[in-house]
Amino acid sequence: MRYAETDQMGVVYHSNYLIWCEIGRTDYIRALGRPYTALEREGVALAVSEATMRCHAPARYDDVVRIDTTLVDVKSRTVTFRYEIGHAVTGARLVTAATTLVSLDPSGRVVSMPADVRAFLGSSGAD
Repeated sequence: MRYAETDQMGVVYHSNYLIWCEIGRTDYIRALGRPYTALEREGVALAVSEATMRCHAPARYDDVVRIDTTLVDVKSRTVTFRYEIGHAVTGARLVTAATTLVSLDPSGRVVSMPADVRAFLGSSGAD
């Protein structure tokens, strides 16, 4: 944990967990073999349309955290991820979260994801 991510008490400020979810999501997509930037070059934009987060315990300055990301659903226009952020040393669960992203065209309108992108994301085992 970096000092800049914490509040005056040395506890991670809550909005940073959503940033870590983004890191988990982009790393997950990259691990599938296609970085998010490649999707963007193909005209696919995924914007967060919903985010939920539950804090179970605080992360503190200099803690090492682990972000476990799971793709749970791929539909024609949306994709949903779940995250568990935990303490890397103790294994303690810190935060559970979920995000749903919607597919947008270059003008910002909601559109169906190209079939190959749905297949690519679906290849990870999501239902």
